[in-house]
Amino acid sequence: MRRDSLVYAMAGTFFGVLIGWILGSQQAGSRAPVATAATASAPASANAPATSSAPPLDVQRASDLERSANAQPTNAAVRIQLADLYFDAERFDLAAPWYEAGLKLDPKNINASTDLGVCYYYLNQVDKALQQLDYSLSIDPKHPKTLLNQGIVRAFGKQDLAGAAASWEKVVAVAPGSEEAQRAKQALDGLKSAHPGIGGGQPAAGAGRGGSPEGR
Repeated sequence: MRRDSLVYAMAGTFFGVLIGWILGSQQAGSRAPVATAATASAPASANAPATSSAPPLDVQRASDLERSANAQPTNAAVRIQLADLYFDAERFDLAAPWYEAGLKLDPKNINASTDLGVCYYYLNQVDKALQQLDYSLSIDPKHPKTLLNQGIVRAFGKQDLAGAAASWEKVVAVAPGSEEAQRAKQALDGLKSAHPGIGGGQPAAGAGRGGSPEGR
Protein backbone atom coordinates (compact mmCIF):
# COMPACT_ATOMS: atom_id res chain seq x y z
CA MET A 1 0.00 0.00 0.00
CA ARG A 2 1.02 3.60 -0.52
CA ARG A 3 0.08 6.54 1.69
CA ASP A 4 0.44 9.97 0.17
CA SER A 5 1.45 12.78 2.49
CA LEU A 6 -0.13 15.98 1.22
CA VAL A 7 -1.02 19.34 2.70
CA TYR A 8 -3.79 21.57 1.41
CA ALA A 9 -4.01 25.22 2.47
CA MET A 10 -5.39 28.57 1.42
CA ALA A 11 -4.25 32.10 2.30
CA GLY A 12 -5.56 33.84 5.42
CA THR A 13 -4.77 34.26 9.07
CA PHE A 14 -2.59 31.31 10.01
CA PHE A 15 -3.33 29.68 6.65
CA GLY A 16 -6.96 30.81 6.64
CA VAL A 17 -9.39 28.20 5.44
CA LEU A 18 -7.90 24.74 5.75
CA ILE A 19 -9.12 22.31 3.13
CA GLY A 20 -7.37 19.43 4.84
CA TRP A 21 -4.10 18.15 6.11
CA ILE A 22 -3.04 14.67 5.13
CA LEU A 23 -0.12 13.36 7.15
CA GLY A 24 1.92 10.24 6.51
CA SER A 25 4.72 8.91 4.41
CA GLN A 26 4.89 7.09 1.14
CA GLN A 27 3.98 3.44 1.29
CA ALA A 28 3.26 0.95 -1.46
CA GLY A 29 -0.44 1.57 -2.26
CA SER A 30 -3.24 4.13 -2.08
CA ARG A 31 -4.43 5.25 1.30
CA ALA A 32 -7.09 7.50 2.68
CA PRO A 33 -6.35 10.82 4.42
CA VAL A 34 -5.69 10.59 8.13
CA ALA A 35 -6.79 14.10 9.04
CA THR A 36 -9.49 16.53 8.07
CA ALA A 37 -9.77 20.29 8.39
CA ALA A 38 -11.51 19.83 11.71
CA THR A 39 -8.53 18.01 13.22
CA ALA A 40 -5.65 19.64 11.41
CA SER A 41 -4.53 22.22 13.96
CA ALA A 42 -4.55 19.95 17.01
CA PRO A 43 -3.35 16.38 17.41
CA ALA A 44 -6.13 13.89 18.03
CA SER A 45 -6.45 12.08 21.31
CA ALA A 46 -5.18 8.53 21.30
CA ASN A 47 -8.65 7.38 22.29
CA ALA A 48 -10.58 9.59 19.89
CA PRO A 49 -12.74 7.87 17.30
CA ALA A 50 -11.44 7.75 13.75
CA THR A 51 -12.60 10.47 11.37
CA SER A 52 -15.08 9.63 8.64
CA SER A 53 -12.18 9.40 6.17
CA ALA A 54 -10.59 6.48 7.97
CA PRO A 55 -11.41 2.92 6.93
CA PRO A 56 -12.65 0.64 9.70
CA LEU A 57 -10.03 -1.45 11.39
CA ASP A 58 -9.77 -4.96 9.95
CA VAL A 59 -9.67 -6.75 13.28
CA GLN A 60 -9.07 -10.17 11.75
CA ARG A 61 -6.17 -8.86 9.66
CA ALA A 62 -4.69 -7.17 12.72
CA SER A 63 -4.97 -10.39 14.72
CA ASP A 64 -3.32 -12.39 11.94
CA LEU A 65 -0.46 -9.93 11.61
CA GLU A 66 0.10 -9.78 15.35
CA ARG A 67 0.22 -13.55 15.49
CA SER A 68 2.77 -13.55 12.66
CA ALA A 69 4.83 -10.88 14.40
CA ASN A 70 4.91 -12.85 17.64
CA ALA A 71 5.95 -15.97 15.75
CA GLN A 72 8.69 -14.12 13.82
CA PRO A 73 10.65 -11.98 16.29
CA THR A 74 13.13 -10.77 13.66
CA ASN A 75 10.60 -9.89 10.95
CA ALA A 76 10.47 -6.10 10.60
CA ALA A 77 8.11 -6.10 7.62
CA VAL A 78 5.21 -7.78 9.40
CA ARG A 79 5.48 -5.32 12.29
CA ILE A 80 5.40 -2.38 9.93
CA GLN A 81 2.44 -3.88 8.05
CA LEU A 82 0.55 -4.14 11.33
CA ALA A 83 1.49 -0.57 12.22
CA ASP A 84 0.28 0.58 8.78
CA LEU A 85 -3.05 -1.17 9.36
CA TYR A 86 -3.56 0.63 12.67
CA PHE A 87 -2.36 3.91 11.15
CA ASP A 88 -4.93 3.72 8.36
CA ALA A 89 -7.67 3.21 10.94
CA GLU A 90 -6.30 6.23 12.85
CA ARG A 91 -5.42 4.09 15.85
CA PHE A 92 -2.17 5.93 16.33
CA ASP A 93 -1.84 4.66 19.90
CA LEU A 94 -1.67 1.10 18.55
CA ALA A 95 0.37 1.94 15.46
CA ALA A 96 3.23 3.67 17.28
CA PRO A 97 4.60 0.70 19.26
CA TRP A 98 4.56 -1.51 16.17
CA TYR A 99 6.44 1.10 14.16
CA GLU A 100 8.91 1.33 17.01
CA ALA A 101 9.33 -2.44 17.01
CA GLY A 102 9.77 -2.53 13.25
CA LEU A 103 12.35 0.23 13.30
CA LYS A 104 14.43 -1.61 15.89
CA LEU A 105 14.82 -4.33 13.27
CA ASP A 106 14.92 -2.08 10.20
CA PRO A 107 16.25 1.28 11.43
CA LYS A 108 16.71 2.73 7.93
CA ASN A 109 13.04 2.39 6.93
CA ILE A 110 12.35 6.06 6.34
CA ASN A 111 8.65 5.62 5.57
CA ALA A 112 8.01 3.79 8.83
CA SER A 113 10.04 6.39 10.71
CA THR A 114 8.07 9.26 9.23
CA ASP A 115 4.77 7.54 9.95
CA LEU A 116 5.92 7.04 13.53
CA GLY A 117 6.58 10.77 13.75
CA VAL A 118 3.03 11.42 12.53
CA CYS A 119 1.71 9.04 15.20
CA TYR A 120 3.55 10.97 17.89
CA TYR A 121 2.05 14.21 16.59
CA TYR A 122 -1.48 12.84 16.89
CA LEU A 123 -0.66 11.49 20.34
CA ASN A 124 0.17 15.03 21.50
CA GLN A 125 3.90 14.32 21.66
CA VAL A 126 5.03 17.15 19.41
CA ASP A 127 8.68 17.26 20.45
CA LYS A 128 8.97 13.51 20.00
CA ALA A 129 7.32 13.84 16.58
CA LEU A 130 9.90 16.40 15.49
CA GLN A 131 12.75 14.25 16.80
CA GLN A 132 11.46 11.30 14.82
CA LEU A 133 11.12 13.37 11.65
CA ASP A 134 14.66 14.61 12.24
CA TYR A 135 15.75 10.98 12.39
CA SER A 136 14.01 10.29 9.09
CA LEU A 137 15.85 13.20 7.54
CA SER A 138 19.16 11.91 8.88
CA ILE A 139 18.50 8.90 6.61
CA ASP A 140 17.52 11.08 3.64
CA PRO A 141 17.77 14.86 4.10
CA LYS A 142 15.78 15.41 0.90
CA HIS A 143 12.80 13.14 1.58
CA PRO A 144 9.88 15.32 0.38
CA LYS A 145 7.10 13.78 2.45
CA THR A 146 9.12 14.00 5.64
CA LEU A 147 9.95 17.64 4.97
CA LEU A 148 6.30 18.38 4.21
CA ASN A 149 5.22 16.81 7.50
CA GLN A 150 8.00 18.53 9.40
CA GLY A 151 6.55 21.83 8.23
CA ILE A 152 3.07 20.84 9.38
CA VAL A 153 4.27 19.82 12.83
CA ARG A 154 6.39 22.94 13.18
CA ALA A 155 3.46 25.15 12.20
CA PHE A 156 0.67 23.52 14.15
CA GLY A 157 2.55 21.76 16.90
CA LYS A 158 5.09 24.46 17.77
CA GLN A 159 3.64 27.58 16.11
CA ASP A 160 7.06 27.94 14.50
CA LEU A 161 6.02 29.62 11.27
CA ALA A 162 9.57 30.46 10.17
CA GLY A 163 10.60 26.86 10.71
CA ALA A 164 7.56 25.60 8.82
CA ALA A 165 8.35 27.89 5.91
CA ALA A 166 11.95 26.64 5.84
CA SER A 167 10.76 23.03 5.66
CA TRP A 168 8.30 23.75 2.86
CA GLU A 169 10.82 25.83 0.92
CA LYS A 170 13.15 22.86 0.98
CA VAL A 171 10.40 20.59 -0.38
CA VAL A 172 10.06 22.96 -3.33
CA ALA A 173 13.84 23.05 -3.79
CA VAL A 174 14.54 19.32 -3.61
CA ALA A 175 11.47 17.98 -5.41
CA PRO A 176 10.39 20.61 -7.96
CA GLY A 177 7.36 19.60 -9.96
CA SER A 178 6.31 16.93 -7.47
CA GLU A 179 2.91 16.82 -5.83
CA GLU A 180 4.62 17.42 -2.49
CA ALA A 181 6.22 20.57 -3.88
CA GLN A 182 2.84 21.78 -5.14
CA ARG A 183 1.31 21.33 -1.70
CA ALA A 184 4.28 22.96 0.00
CA LYS A 185 3.96 25.90 -2.37
CA GLN A 186 0.26 26.23 -1.51
CA ALA A 187 1.12 26.25 2.18
CA LEU A 188 3.88 28.82 1.63
CA ASP A 189 1.59 31.06 -0.39
CA GLY A 190 -1.01 30.96 2.37
CA LEU A 191 1.57 31.58 5.05
CA LYS A 192 3.18 34.47 3.23
CA SER A 193 -0.20 36.06 2.52
CA ALA A 194 -1.00 36.06 6.22
CA HIS A 195 2.56 36.80 7.37
CA PRO A 196 4.48 38.64 4.62
CA GLY A 197 7.71 38.72 6.63
CA ILE A 198 7.98 34.95 6.80
CA GLY A 199 9.68 32.81 4.19
CA GLY A 200 11.92 33.92 1.39
CA GLY A 201 14.59 31.36 2.13
CA GLN A 202 15.24 32.41 5.72
CA PRO A 203 16.60 29.63 7.94
CA ALA A 204 14.42 28.15 10.63
CA ALA A 205 14.78 29.41 14.16
CA GLY A 206 17.52 27.47 15.88
CA ALA A 207 18.98 26.35 12.55
CA GLY A 208 22.16 24.39 12.72
CA ARG A 209 23.19 20.79 12.81
CA GLY A 210 20.22 18.88 14.20
CA GLY A 211 17.74 21.72 13.52
CA SER A 212 18.32 23.26 10.12
CA PRO A 213 16.49 22.39 6.92
CA GLU A 214 19.82 21.29 5.50
CA GLY A 215 19.98 18.41 7.94
CA ARG A 216 16.29 17.55 7.73
